[in-house]
Amino acid sequence: MKNKEEKEFNLKEALLFSQRMAQMSKALWKTVEKDWQQWIKPYDLNINEHHILWIAYHLKGASISEIAKFGVMHVSTAFNFSKKLEERGLLEFSKKESDKRNTYIKLTEKGEQILLDLMENYDPSQNSVFSGSLPLKDIYGKFPDFIELMSVIRKIYGEDFMDIFERSFHNIEQEFTEKDGKLVKKEEKTELEEEIVSN
Repeated sequence: MKNKEEKEFNLKEALLFSQRMAQMSKALWKTVEKDWQQWIKPYDLNINEHHILWIAYHLKGASISEIAKFGVMHVSTAFNFSKKLEERGLLEFSKKESDKRNTYIKLTEKGEQILLDLMENYDPSQNSVFSGSLPLKDIYGKFPDFIELMSVIRKIYGEDFMDIFERSFHNIEQEFTEKDGKLVKKEEKTELEEEIVSN
C-alpha cells in the first residue's frame, strides 16, 4: 500500500496533463467566447451581463456574491455589470431584512423577456462547438457528457457550484419546449389545470 506522501504520478505526467488542459481550454474558450458574443450581440449584452441574467433567472434571484461565485467572476465585476443591467431596467437590487450586508438582485420582466428571447433565438448552426460535437453524436448517439471534466470542476469549485450548474440545465429541460423550430418557455398551468392533469 502506498504512503500518502508518495506521489502516484511523475513530474512529466503532471506537466503534460496541465499543459494539455491549458492548451485545449484556451482553444475551446476562444471559440466558445466568439459563439457566445455572436449570440448575444443583437441584445447589446456582453458575456458577463448575459451570464448574470442567466444565473439570476435560474436561482430566482441571487446575492452578488452568489453571482460572482457561480459566474466565476470577481465580486466587483459581478456588482458593476449588475449595476449596468439595473440601469437598463433588466435587474432590480434589494436588501433583505434578515441580511443587510449582502446585495441581492432579481430579474425584472424586461430582463426575463430578453433572456427568453435569447433562448428562443438560439441557432445551433451558428455555434462552432455544437457543430464540432455533431460527429460524436453521430457515432455514439449522444453528445459528450464531460463526466471527467465535471469531476475536475467539482473538485476545484465545490458541490454548490455543480448543483447550480446542474439546476440551470434541469430548469431548461423542465420549463422549455421546442415549438416551430424555436425553444420557448412552457405556458404555466393554473392550479385547476394541474389538478385535472394529476387526476
